Amino acid sequence: MKKFRLYMRVAIALLLVGSFSSCKDWLTEPTPGQTTVNDYYTAWQSALENVNAAYVPLAWEFQDTYYCEWFIGDIVSDDALKGGQYVQQDMADAYDMENWKTQTDNGLILQYYRAKYQGIQRCNLVLERVAEMDSELFTAEGCPRGLQERILGEAYFLRAFYYFQLVRVFGGVPLVAKTLTDQSEWQQPRATVEQVYASIIADLKEANSRLWRLDDTRFDEDTDLGRATKGAAQAMLLKVNLYAADNGLSCGTYADARAWGDSIIKSNVYALETEYADNWKLQNENGIESVFEIQYTAEATSDYGEGNGFSRGTFTQILTRSRSETLLGSNTGWGFNKPTRNLYNEYEANDPRRDATILDVPESMMSTPSVENYQDATPYCSKKYAIYTGDIASGTLSCYTLDHATRGPLNYKLIRYADVLLMYAEACEGAGGAGEMMGSTDALNMVRNRVGMPTYPGYSFSVNGVEIASPTIIQAIRHERRVELAMEGHRWFDICRWGGFDGNGVKAHMDAYKATENAEVQAEMAEFIAGKHELFPIPIEEIQMNPMDQNPGY
Repeated sequence: MKKFRLYMRVAIALLLVGSFSSCKDWLTEPTPGQTTVNDYYTAWQSALENVNAAYVPLAWEFQDTYYCEWFIGDIVSDDALKGGQYVQQDMADAYDMENWKTQTDNGLILQYYRAKYQGIQRCNLVLERVAEMDSELFTAEGCPRGLQERILGEAYFLRAFYYFQLVRVFGGVPLVAKTLTDQSEWQQPRATVEQVYASIIADLKEANSRLWRLDDTRFDEDTDLGRATKGAAQAMLLKVNLYAADNGLSCGTYADARAWGDSIIKSNVYALETEYADNWKLQNENGIESVFEIQYTAEATSDYGEGNGFSRGTFTQILTRSRSETLLGSNTGWGFNKPTRNLYNEYEANDPRRDATILDVPESMMSTPSVENYQDATPYCSKKYAIYTGDIASGTLSCYTLDHATRGPLNYKLIRYADVLLMYAEACEGAGGAGEMMGSTDALNMVRNRVGMPTYPGYSFSVNGVEIASPTIIQAIRHERRVELAMEGHRWFDICRWGGFDGNGVKAHMDAYKATENAEVQAEMAEFIAGKHELFPIPIEEIQMNPMDQNPGY
């Protein structure tokens, strides 16, 4: 399906434009050729360009290092090892993070942190300036009805999303609700986790009141598909309330999470794809199961040599593909984000999602086994975003040809409807009863039915090598989230909000995972410190510019 392209012209200079006064009249005359804020916001198209720019930092993955969110969500968790060619040197920042050796000067978390605040700054610009525009400008020919309010809704949604990404990784962070145009404004107090979550929920409610449903007749497939929608806002309200409740915060409840789940389910806008693997096919982008995804395109001028903003494609395809020329010929990748045996072994027998998620490369097909079989721990490659076709068994495995490493075209799914159903199942259990639309078991079994797996109760599985013969409904939901959403960047955040699979603490869970790894992997891993390693440090460069308390232990 088509997707809106983030080819926008953004007047970044508007953020830097200042006003000067003088007793001399000539000094107050406008400088020829200079664009001012008031000059820019004179047509509805300018407002649209402005909000387009607010989406762009979602797609950023490279500045001085790669910082795709799955480096945190997958690699830090028990789902994946870093991978790459060299254990310590290749993406050393990611090596440190997965092995509990992160320092405050880690480049990956610095770039991740800064990208989110650039997105927030762009959202604040929209919320300040577009809100002030004369509503008559949005009645011009060609302007969709209600566009001004929708644009504001998109900005509220995106600001909330950026803050949600930050709070999960760093805990409380500075809450900035205005554009910062002067260095004197950089020093902002660090908010508490509760304050950040409350702000996110407030922004999402504002977004929900303004955004359009995906099936709104005003949506133009060429220019709007892929934008934030009412369904995306409701899915995030479900998710954020769930996270807040799991963390014992007063600003969110399981009952509210369940209610927002009811809202998105009853809309009948979304459904599960008939075939699980169809979610990661190019021709099925923005499909029926997609609630919100990052829009990428293979564009000829993309260039990773320049950093943020110089690629409209994704690096995830090249980063996660197999390194084996024997297997892929000239279409090899860099071999990062290697699924663990621990993940592979949690799949139940005959679960088709395992082979849709994990490429099991036989040693006979490895050009260099010592590289492909990372740390002698895993021969597996992440499959979902590599754009593979065919299979190894029939000798037909191939993959989409990238004409440049930066030009991976496949969108990245941030929220799928399967994720919504499983979060809804959790919310029903947390709230102590079925929702308006269904109960927790119904939602869980919808996800399992799609792939032909036995319904709950009636099956068992293993976690960290221990069989769960008669799982509780919560254990079943948590298992399902892992095997359904594996290698999609969710796992680490799930482990943290649950306190591990059984709620006995993140340390207990990660120690149990460590025990399932081989001696080579274990030798690289530092001790997990409870109360420290659940979060990552605020980057030291940010603390030097904006003095604030560091996270405990760093």
